[in-house]
Amino acid sequence: MNIDSLRLFCLVVEEGSISQAARLSFVSQPAVTRQIHQLENEYGTLLFDRTDGKLKLTEAGHSLYPFAKEIMKDINRSKEAVQQITGNYESKLSVGASLTIGEYFLPELLGNFKKQYQETKVLLNIGNTHNILEKLSSDVIDIALVEGVVENKSFHIEKFADDELIVVCPIDHHWKNRPEIDIIELTKEHMIWRESTSGTRLIVENALRECDILDKMESYMELGSTQAIKSAVEAGLGVSILPRITVAKELKFGLLREVKMKNINIKRDLWLVQKPQRFRRSSVDTFVDFILGNRGGNRE
Repeated sequence: MNIDSLRLFCLVVEEGSISQAARLSFVSQPAVTRQIHQLENEYGTLLFDRTDGKLKLTEAGHSLYPFAKEIMKDINRSKEAVQQITGNYESKLSVGASLTIGEYFLPELLGNFKKQYQETKVLLNIGNTHNILEKLSSDVIDIALVEGVVENKSFHIEKFADDELIVVCPIDHHWKNRPEIDIIELTKEHMIWRESTSGTRLIVENALRECDILDKMESYMELGSTQAIKSAVEAGLGVSILPRITVAKELKFGLLREVKMKNINIKRDLWLVQKPQRFRRSSVDTFVDFILGNRGGNRE
C-alpha cells in the first residue's frame, strides 16, 4: 500500500477539500485525486461521496480514517526514533495551555526551559480548557496544561501546581474597608464571569454550589478573557472571582482590591494532561520532568 495515499487521504479529510490538500502538499489536484482512487481500489469501495459537488466521507471512509491517522502517526514517530539515533533529529514540542496558564504561568517557565534545551522547538497553543483538551484528543498538541475539570478518563493527568481564586472589587467599592465578607453577600453584587466553558468558571461555580448560593446569583456579565474582566471590575462594573496570579500586578499597584471570604478558600489544581501513546517523544518526557521539577508536582 502506498503511504502517500494514506497521508493524502487523511489530509483531504482534515481539510475537507482536495484542492486544499494539494496546495498543502505542493502537488496538483489530479495527483491527489489519483492517490485517493488508488486507495479506493485497494479497499474496493468508495471513501468519498462526490455528489452535488460536495466532498463527503462515506461510511467506509469514516471507518478508515482513525486507522489511517494512527498509521501515519506511527510512521512519523518511527522516523523520529531513527533520527534520534542517527543524530538528525529536530526536537519539537507542541504544548497546549488554557488561557490563564498560557498567559501567566508559562512565559517564564518556557523561557527557563528553552535556556536548558535550546535545541527543542516549542510551539504553544492557548485557548480555553475545553478547546485545548480537544486538540490533545485529536493529536494537534503533544501535551496540555489546564485548570478545571478533565472529564476524559483516558487521559493521563498529573497535578503540577495549584492556584488560589480570590474576590476582587473596584478600589472605591463599599467593601473597601471590610477585612472579609460572608459569601452570601456575593448574591447582591453584579458578578462578572468568564464564559461558561472556562475552567476557572466551572471551579467557581462548583464552590458556590457547595455553599448553596449558586442558584441565588445572577450572571450580570460574561467576558471572554481575564484581562477584559479585570478592566471591567476596575471600571466599577461589578466584582469577580479570579485566580490570584492573574491580578497580582493590579493588587500591587492599587488598581483592584482583594476581599477575603469568611471561612471559604477556593483553590484549584493545575493539571498536566497527556494522551497515552505507544511511542513517546523524548522531548515530551523532558518537558514533563522539567514542569514537575519546577512546580513541585509529584509523579506517580
